[in-house]
Amino acid sequence: MNTIFLGVFITALVAIAMPLGFAIILAGLMVIWIDGGINPVIVAQRVYAGMNSFSLLAIPFFLLAGSLMSASGMTRRLIDFANALVGRHPGGLAMSNITASTFFGGISGSAVADTSMLGRIFIPEMKRLGYSGSFSAAVTAASSVVAPIIPPSIAFIVYGVITEQSITRLFIAGIGPGILYTLAALILTAILARRRNFPVHQVSSFREMLRAGFSAAPALMMPVLILIGIFGGIFTITEASAVAALYALFVGTVVYRELTVAGILAAMRETAETTAAIMIIVGAAQLFAWILAYAQIPRMAVDAISTIGANPLLFLLLVNLLLLIVGTFMEANAAMVMLVPILHPAAMALGIDETQFGVIVVVNLCLGLITPPIGLCLNVACKIGNVPLEKSLPDVIPFLGVGVLLLVALSLFPSLTLIIPSLFYGS
Repeated sequence: MNTIFLGVFITALVAIAMPLGFAIILAGLMVIWIDGGINPVIVAQRVYAGMNSFSLLAIPFFLLAGSLMSASGMTRRLIDFANALVGRHPGGLAMSNITASTFFGGISGSAVADTSMLGRIFIPEMKRLGYSGSFSAAVTAASSVVAPIIPPSIAFIVYGVITEQSITRLFIAGIGPGILYTLAALILTAILARRRNFPVHQVSSFREMLRAGFSAAPALMMPVLILIGIFGGIFTITEASAVAALYALFVGTVVYRELTVAGILAAMRETAETTAAIMIIVGAAQLFAWILAYAQIPRMAVDAISTIGANPLLFLLLVNLLLLIVGTFMEANAAMVMLVPILHPAAMALGIDETQFGVIVVVNLCLGLITPPIGLCLNVACKIGNVPLEKSLPDVIPFLGVGVLLLVALSLFPSLTLIIPSLFYGS
């Protein structure tokens, strides 16, 4: 009964626009007060324990690296390189948008940061060249979905902390699905470009392509540095994030010489604000998970699933449907806080690989970033493009379809997720 009250109370507080982290903490305190058998001090202890993780230090450092990269001209050079690679094709600017998102996502790990930064550059330019505002916003938001899937990924860091799972393994597992999503989005854009007669953006010679690649090389080296360092056992995820921030600072001030003191301070302020919001949610997640465990909700969930049959594929199908629905009205980190403590033990009880399940959960919730009515990335892109949200729906639906097909493939074929981790871990 207390758990039902907890859910209702959290929903009510969120409905009046209270941030989810604070809503969970306040609701948890109320439940403990009503129960009467628990010392309320446990609330502060659990919240602090949730934030007291060395792995979580990676979040502010990766965010800072992305902000410094944006302020130092690295983003512009990545876009120029993407244009040189794919701008020669019909719909080349839209394809450059997707390619640049993959480059940028391999550094920031945040889909919202991707949409905000690249949207300000691509959406006005696409509209100027004759693309509709709705398609410009849709492709910008949809391409940003790859950022939390490929490493580094803030979503995987949060998921790994909640489930006490190897974040490095999750990072490695996200590479394959991230590449598949990018390729599928590029193919879809190429098909739409021929049907709608999208323009060619720019035709670059091989020499111009080399020049753009050379200019973008310091920026492109950042994700390579991160991946080699992590996978080579040179440093941990957290250490890699600090190295990424220092590298972005070095490139911006010494190599490109465009990063100013004002830019550094603005990047630090933006990082602090975003980190605070994420950390409150993560701390509240630990409290929420503790209350669920105290009420034996995970065990009851496992028992309920066992009554409908121990079919892992059926379970994954139901989870996909649930998360796709939840993702339409709840932000990804918030949804993980609410659902992962229940779904993860049930998946483990059915023998589903924990890495495969983690990737499926994250990909599911990332699609929620472009699904109305919340659709955070889609809302941001529409705001930048001055496009009503409802007008972007016909253009974003094909990209949602691509994401759903990817989810089906990840559920049916675990090797798509596990083949790269098996190369590193042998199983």
